[in-house]
Amino acid sequence: MTDASLRAGAVVVAFALDRLFGEPPARVHPVVWMGKALGAIGAPWPRLTPRGQFLCGAAAWIAGCCAVAAVAALAVTMLRRLPQLPPWVLLMRILLLGILLKPLLAWRMLRDETAGVERALATGLEAGRQRLSRLVSRDTRRLSVTEIRESALESLAENLNDSLVAPLFWFTLGGLPAAALYRFANTADAMWGYRERWEWAGKWAARADDVLSYVPARLTALLLALAGRRSPSGLGAIARVTPSPNGGWPMGMLALALGVRLRKPGVYALNADGPEPRAEDTGRAIGICSGAAWLAVAISAAVLALS
Repeated sequence: MTDASLRAGAVVVAFALDRLFGEPPARVHPVVWMGKALGAIGAPWPRLTPRGQFLCGAAAWIAGCCAVAAVAALAVTMLRRLPQLPPWVLLMRILLLGILLKPLLAWRMLRDETAGVERALATGLEAGRQRLSRLVSRDTRRLSVTEIRESALESLAENLNDSLVAPLFWFTLGGLPAAALYRFANTADAMWGYRERWEWAGKWAARADDVLSYVPARLTALLLALAGRRSPSGLGAIARVTPSPNGGWPMGMLALALGVRLRKPGVYALNADGPEPRAEDTGRAIGICSGAAWLAVAISAAVLALS
């Protein structure tokens, strides 16, 4: 079995593990480790000059990417050293690689958290605000019911890329080291990028994440168009109204597929002529994104199996 075929099997295993069990405990979750390390490393930076912050942020990002890619490469090397025979060893290699890939994917958690926001809204506005705060970084304390729903749907679409499509894209191209590097870069952007505390320190992380997510974000939009059976015609113009060069693509495509408006008040409105999303639109959105997730896994596994 070739390395690509081994990775194809690992994609299926990782997605199956995600569907069955969700996220591993925080104490053994590598993405949680990344977040804690990034927070600790960046703690003293706000006291530095803007130039010092930028240089430290860039240096730490490069060092962190090298470190996570090296650890992932070492793990893959150890798997390759397992003997090729008997057949159960091959199955073990696929299973172990799938287990290593799984923490880099988080579709079930994203799906469940989005559904949880809608369930919380059914009990009250304050409950919806509190539940949404687990999903987004913006201040949720003054959001209306519609704004809460819009925020949840936007996060669902954008994080479909960040937590599934993009890691699979990079895993398909470069194996576990590339997928781990992407998740580190995405986590660094979430921790440092566009945060007032780390304004200059996070600029490198934010731009690097923009580059690494550029192609996957557009692929995510295409998958959403296929899953939602909706033409992406006009999506480019819609996506460009957001400050992010990437986020508008999956968010805008989901808005088109649902036939609703998604907005961040004072910042942008996607599919601005559409109606406000209703409670039933959350279930429809999860269904469309779930279809896109299955397509992403199937395409990734097929490309690897045939390469």
